[in-house]
Amino acid sequence: MRALLSVYDKSGIVELASALHELGIDLVSSGGTAGVIAEAGIPVVDVAEFTGFPPMLGHRVVTLHPKVHGGILADRRDPSHLTDLENHNIERIDIVVGNLYPFASDPSTELIDIGGPAMVRAAAKNYEFVTVVVDPEDYELVLGELADAGTTSPRTRRTLARKAFSHTAAYDAAIVRWMDESPLNADPLPPTMNLSLERAAELRYGENPHQFGARYRVAGSPSWWDSVEQHSGLALSYLNLFDADAAWRLVNDLGDEPTVAIIKHANPCGVATAGELASAYHQALQCDPVSAFGGVVALNGPVDLATVEAMVAAAQADVVIAPGYHDGVVEALVAKRKNTRILTAPQPVVPALEVRQLSDGFLVQEKHHFAATPDQWEVVTNLKPTDAELADAAFAWKVCGHVSSNAIVLAKDGVAWGVGAGQQNRVESAKLAAAKAAGRAGGGACASDAFYPFADGIQAAADAGVSVVVQPGGSVNDPKIIAAANQYGLVMLFTAERQFKH
Repeated sequence: MRALLSVYDKSGIVELASALHELGIDLVSSGGTAGVIAEAGIPVVDVAEFTGFPPMLGHRVVTLHPKVHGGILADRRDPSHLTDLENHNIERIDIVVGNLYPFASDPSTELIDIGGPAMVRAAAKNYEFVTVVVDPEDYELVLGELADAGTTSPRTRRTLARKAFSHTAAYDAAIVRWMDESPLNADPLPPTMNLSLERAAELRYGENPHQFGARYRVAGSPSWWDSVEQHSGLALSYLNLFDADAAWRLVNDLGDEPTVAIIKHANPCGVATAGELASAYHQALQCDPVSAFGGVVALNGPVDLATVEAMVAAAQADVVIAPGYHDGVVEALVAKRKNTRILTAPQPVVPALEVRQLSDGFLVQEKHHFAATPDQWEVVTNLKPTDAELADAAFAWKVCGHVSSNAIVLAKDGVAWGVGAGQQNRVESAKLAAAKAAGRAGGGACASDAFYPFADGIQAAADAGVSVVVQPGGSVNDPKIIAAANQYGLVMLFTAERQFKH
């Protein structure tokens, strides 16, 4: 039996080579792998000696040789294959251990591996006879079966072959993504998307307890979620992650001032910015304390004891996510809320393209962002905003962009006092936001994620007591909407961009 070893990741390769040698398996290797094995005193034949052909083109061509690929690909049941091996003096290769350059971590033309994927794919294709290993985690499994039975089982070979094809597919997908990111590529939406995902974590369950759920990441590339540390609480479910992601993106989109967002079913039911985190939490909770029960609390600064005291005296949170915690804070929170999942998280990373499944297809768009800044907005009413009104409008607009359409947000002094989300018409959202605000947004701002088609929405904003309305504009009824705003003595700002979120 013969094994060919050629790996970039040399973790455990010496131990593997030693064990294979002890089992009486001949070793063939190339380049740095051969050097490491030889230095350990383990007998190994260099690929150049095996093929009778030296490496060329700066080692771009090493294993691309008939003696390598013939030895791997031969169907042991086919007499013509066996005749070819004999006529060309080709020896069988029964085990291939190979993994590829870490292209995703340091992309360049020189790290586009050719011989490695060809060799791995050849072995995977011929899995009925050849064992292919691309992950050091599988060395122990293979060695165990070889020691027990002198060969690997058909099930193991098939499982490892699937893993090998996934390995090369992910590698090629990483190269395509790198080419798509080139400044020479002018297409914001590439003609193809090669999604290669690997399961990163099994979840407690999916959207509902009877559904399985897992978190996946781009194969070979860490997700920022991999760096999230869970300190306590039950295992995370699908919706825990979905809502925590929404909360974390929102709270990190609102600047550096102490900010808290409380999310329920992917929509904010409370958002506040204040001088201290405890005050921000208290005000965010007051927006809608009923909906806050069982929600996700995201805080953009290290959580102190004062904030914890405010939290344990209030509604139960399913998840708390923050960049860190002062000494003793986690323990204090666990003592009162043992089932709450307490997470420490890094800054969120939002990919350039958002992908959403559409039955058996996909929708793809540019990532969510705010294109226009407040200094680019247009004042369309007779009244002009004060600095305080403009600040309220900017805060309300930012929050509104994270609310499901139709979205209305009423805010004042850095607090979103009323949020109307996901209604089928804008007036209903406005009434819902006004009912939750209960007059607390008086003199503040009303943000609408899309234009007002009729003046009834402006009346609802006026009835809520705000002094400034910020909206995209662009309706055929804009003149009537502006006239209504002037009639009610409101300031109106046009952003010239819509912020629908579904």
